[in-house]
This record gives sequence, C-alpha cells and structure tokens, in this order.
Amino acid sequence: MSEFMLQQTPVDRVIPAWTAWLERWPQPADLAADSPAEAIRAWGRLGYPRRAKRLHESAVVIVDRHGGLVPDQHDQLLALPGVGDYTAGAVRAFAYGHAALALDTNVRRVLARHDLGVPDATGSVSVAERRRAAELMPSDPADGSAWMAAVMELGALVCTSRAPRCEACPVSSDCAWLARGRPDGMAKRRQPAYDGSDRQARGALLAVLRESKAPVSQGALDLAWPDATQRARALDGLVADGLVVPAPHNRWSLPDQRIG
Repeated sequence: MSEFMLQQTPVDRVIPAWTAWLERWPQPADLAADSPAEAIRAWGRLGYPRRAKRLHESAVVIVDRHGGLVPDQHDQLLALPGVGDYTAGAVRAFAYGHAALALDTNVRRVLARHDLGVPDATGSVSVAERRRAAELMPSDPADGSAWMAAVMELGALVCTSRAPRCEACPVSSDCAWLARGRPDGMAKRRQPAYDGSDRQARGALLAVLRESKAPVSQGALDLAWPDATQRARALDGLVADGLVVPAPHNRWSLPDQRIG
C-alpha cells in the first residue's frame, strides 16, 4: 500500500492517507470486499488516482489467487495490477527481507554518483545499471535487504539531488563524483505547470464525484470546470482510465458506486 502511494508523491503527504487506509482496510481482503468507488474516494487528493483503482484491483487478485496474502515472488508481484519492477523489488526487500533490487530515483542517484562520477542517472533503468546494482548488493538476504534500505535512505537524506551533504556521507571517500569536484551536468527538469492543466481539470471533476455518495449530473461537472473543451477532454480521460462511469439520466459516478 505504501509503495503505491509513494509513487510520485512525497512521504509527508502519504503518511496521513496511509494511516487512514490501514485503519480502514488492514488486510487485502478488507479492501477487496469494498468497492473501487470507496478506494478512489479515500484516495483524496494524493494525485494520480489511477493508483487507487490499481491498488483495489491488486487486492482482489491477491484474495483470488494468493489466499489474501501478498506474494513474495517477483513474477507473481509483477502480475498484480499497477506493480512494476521497482514496486515488486521494494515489497520483496522491505516486506519479506529478500536481497531484491528496488531502484528508485534516490538509489539510482547514489550509484550514479558513487560509481560513475556523474550527477544523476538518466532515462529508464538500463540492463547495465541493474546488473551493476546486483553486483554491489550482498547476496545474503538479510544483508541485501539492509543494503537496499541503506542506499535508499542515503539518497533521500544525504546524497540529495539539490543540496547533497557530502560531509556527512559515509562513503564519500570512495565517491567518484565528489572526487571529480561534483560536476553539474544535468539538465534542469521543469515540472509542468499544474494551474490550468488537464490534470487540474481531472482533479476538479473527480472531487465532485468523490464528495457525492450518489451519481452526479452533467450540470454539476460543468460547474466544476469552466472550460468546456478541456472539461470534456478531462472527463473522457477519467472514463478511459476506469475512474468514472456513465450513469442513467446523463449522470456520472465512480466505478461500482450504487446507482439509484
């Protein structure tokens, strides 16, 4: 659950939602027994609400195929909706204590700086990058799991993207990037503007649906976002993602929400 929520979302925003979800749905079977609509509603404003739907779908698969227990095998985890290599590795490493790779942006940055002398990793995880990380990871399950957690924390707290604290780094004496004088060769990543974006429009429409226990009218959605063209595009996208479904009498609802 935490790994789904932490995708592209800061920890401080995730903690309250994660706590509330665990209190409401402590086991996969609890979430699977509830409706996708409730999962989307409980997701609130964490963003990228498809994650809520995929998390609910994964809970259903876990109950149907794995007796309600989250599997610990890589291929079985990858078969769950919304689970990729990183999430599968994180579950295996941190939930089950396996020597499994979980190459998030922090880990990739640490390894790129320490081993290659470059300021950050670029693009998707390559075969060579994965092979290099596997060679560095201890083969013993407990040591491998601890190593994975340590490198991740190092990147999150010390070897940060914008203000690395090299003086506090326990491996600074071996860091190729520090030895090169910390060259800055990375292109600055510009976050797309949120205000006025399709993403904001989607969020505005979804907020109306989350707040209503019954299907809402098209008129209610029209009031939620002024630009008709963008509103229609946002609604089409929500429908295509399975987050919104049409209801009788020109109304709209969350999936599997009771329609009267």
